[in-house]
Amino acid sequence: MALGLERMNAALAVLGNPEKKRPFFHVTGTNGKGSTSAMLESIAREAGFRTGLYTSPQLCRIAERIRLNGEPMADDGLADALERVLVAAPDATFFEAMTLAAFVAFDAADVEVGVIEVGIGGRLDATNVLERPLGTAITSVALDHTALLGDTHAAIARDKAGLFRRDVPVVLGPLDDEALAAALDVARDVGARPILRVARPGEAASDADGVFVVEARALPDGRARIELPDMVVETRLGLAGSHQIANAAVAAALTAVSSGPTFKALPGLLSRGLAAARWPGRLERIDKDGKAVLLDCAHNPHGAAALAEHVRSLGVSPDRVVLVFGALADKAWTGMLDMLGPLADRRVYAEPKGRAPVQASELSARFAGLLVPEGREAITRALAMAGPSDLIVVAGSIYLVGEVRGELLGVACDPVVAL
Repeated sequence: MALGLERMNAALAVLGNPEKKRPFFHVTGTNGKGSTSAMLESIAREAGFRTGLYTSPQLCRIAERIRLNGEPMADDGLADALERVLVAAPDATFFEAMTLAAFVAFDAADVEVGVIEVGIGGRLDATNVLERPLGTAITSVALDHTALLGDTHAAIARDKAGLFRRDVPVVLGPLDDEALAAALDVARDVGARPILRVARPGEAASDADGVFVVEARALPDGRARIELPDMVVETRLGLAGSHQIANAAVAAALTAVSSGPTFKALPGLLSRGLAAARWPGRLERIDKDGKAVLLDCAHNPHGAAALAEHVRSLGVSPDRVVLVFGALADKAWTGMLDMLGPLADRRVYAEPKGRAPVQASELSARFAGLLVPEGREAITRALAMAGPSDLIVVAGSIYLVGEVRGELLGVACDPVVAL
């Protein structure tokens, strides 16, 4: 990993600047950026555009990072793109090479609307080479990657706001006061416009100082209601979890104020696109051997809190929950486990492949559980422990979720790249 844009800009020039040939949305956030990006892409595809979606990391296969019209690109196409990239930029880091390959692939596929998810932060992330995106967004701000981005919400928000551009729309998720003030300062300094923000739950907010407020809430029948400046959208979201309502509001607002292709963002289009969105590993339920497995890529306390809220909303008591948990040592794993551990009276601890994991013995010392370091074996043991009406929850690391998902679906996973 090496943050900075020098290698990216040099390589893109050699490759003919494919990032300038296609219109892109650019999305960052501590959590929710992948889900929001998936919803944006779904809306664009529903509108009839050829789409490209770049996200990270993958769950099972490297090709999942680069999607064309909703599907991971073919291995031979990815190989061709990477071959071009590695000739043009032999000193690129892994993430830089994949980002360059995405731009090359989207150009070759004649993508009409692309969505780019930031890797880390924003200001110095390899994706931050778009001169004039269709729109930019910060979905959420929480403490993560603090060694790189800063140890306050304001510092992290300012780094993520490095995506903002003059006269390009900005949409902010329901940020806390500290992060919101920092993001708005940057947006105004660079001359970004229009600026929209999603109100926090229960917040009595109104338009002020050139900032338009988007209201979003759950309806009694389970649908989401999103009140944009010029329209109201009511739909049943394709992605589960109450926290996805705010992400859907960001995606809908970005589409509505896009500075690029005409989406004709009528309520019906937005409703269909949000309902059709799918994003693996995010409150994804997979039934295996007659038992329910809930996979969620929660890998920091902010994400764990959303997962815990969802599990509680299901009304499943701890004696019916089996938790499969593993985390990387550089994550705030104690905060995650303190939220998720009490949800289950049976716990299986694994050690995700990739960067250094938390030892399973350390996890068990905090909340007692079975130590099964291999993720694939851990889900096998959890399935054996669970009864037919029980719920198995898998979380703590994206790498662990990917490994377990591959085992459940019989998908061969590529070797882990520890980034």
